[in-house]
Amino acid sequence: MPQSILEEVALAERFIQNPIIHTKDIKPSTAGMKVECVLNPGVFMFQNKIWLLLRVAERPVQKDGFITFPIMDEHGHLEILSFPTDDPEIDLSDKRMIGYQGKTYLTTLSHLRLVCSDDGGISFTEDCGIPNQIFGHGSLETYGIEDCRVSLINGVYHLTYTQVSAYGVGVGLMRTKDWINFERDGMIIPPHNKDCALFEENIKDKYFCLNRPSGVGLGGNFIWIASSPDMLHWGDYKCLLMTRPGHWDCARIGAGAAPIKTPYGWLEIYHGADFNHRYCLGAVLLDLHDPSVVLARSDEPILEPVAPYETTGFFGNVVFTNGHIVDGDEITMYYGASDEVICAAKLSISRILSHLKVV
Repeated sequence: MPQSILEEVALAERFIQNPIIHTKDIKPSTAGMKVECVLNPGVFMFQNKIWLLLRVAERPVQKDGFITFPIMDEHGHLEILSFPTDDPEIDLSDKRMIGYQGKTYLTTLSHLRLVCSDDGGISFTEDCGIPNQIFGHGSLETYGIEDCRVSLINGVYHLTYTQVSAYGVGVGLMRTKDWINFERDGMIIPPHNKDCALFEENIKDKYFCLNRPSGVGLGGNFIWIASSPDMLHWGDYKCLLMTRPGHWDCARIGAGAAPIKTPYGWLEIYHGADFNHRYCLGAVLLDLHDPSVVLARSDEPILEPVAPYETTGFFGNVVFTNGHIVDGDEITMYYGASDEVICAAKLSISRILSHLKVV
C-alpha cells in the first residue's frame, strides 16, 4: 500500500483517510431509526476482499423531553420504549445506558453489518452481493449483539460476539463458511463475560480463547484464558492479565482480535482503560506452547486517542480494536474511535515485540 496514504505516529501509522467509515455512510436498518454509532469491526478475508463486520448502534430520532430507545423481543420483533427525561427516577448519567425504576437499558440497539472493500481496505461499501445484516435472536439478545471477533479455524469462520439482554452480558458463537448460511451455537460463556477472542489453531489438541469476566467487589475487569475440546464447552479458566494501578490500563482491560502467532509467542493486541474511561491499545506476548504464560507486556500504549476523531464523538477518548489483517510482519488494524467512527492503522509485528517489556 502506498506510503502516501499513511501518517506515522509512534508505533502506529494511521491512515490519512481516517475516519474511513462514518455513521452517515451506513444506512439505518429500519425506517424511523437513526445510526448513532459504527463501532469495533471484526475483520476477515473472503473472496479475495477485505471485509469488516461492523457493530451498528441505532435508535429512533429523539424528541424533546423524552429518551426513546429500541429493544427486541425474543422473537426478533422491534419494540420502542420512551421515558420522560424529567422523571426523577431516570438516570441518564452515562450516554450509553438508561437507568429507570431499578432496571438498566441501553440507549441504542446494536446489530452486525457487513461491508467490503475493492481497493485493498481503504474504502468500504455495503453493496457486497450478499445479505449484510445480522440481528440478535432469542431471549439472550434482546438488547442487541455487539463487538464481533472473526476467527478462521479449519476453513470455517467463527464469530464470537457479545450477547446483551436483561439477563446480562455473555459470549455468543456463530459459524459460517459462505457468509450466507449461519449456524448459531448460542451462549458459550455465561454472564458477565465479553471480549472473547479465539486462537486460530489448536495447542496440544485444545482450543483456547481469551475472555473478560467482570468482577463485582472482589476481582476486577481482567483478561482470562480458557480451553475447550470443541469451542462450545469451556473450562480450565485462568486469570491471564490484570489491570495495573497508576497505568493507562488501570481500570479495565480486554482482548482484541485473534492472537497472532509469531516465532516468539502469541502476540495479542488488547484494550485498556483508566478511571476516566480513556481507552488505549497495548500488547502482550504469550508462550507458544502454553498461552496461559505471559512472557512480555507493553508498558506504554501502542496506540492512544490523540487525533480529533479519537478524542471527541459519541463517547470520546476511545480507541478499540477487535479486528486486523496480518501479512508477514505487517498488521493492518481496524479500530473504532470515540464509539462513533471506524479507522485504520498499520503496525509492525517486530516493532511491537521490541516495544514489549519482559515480565
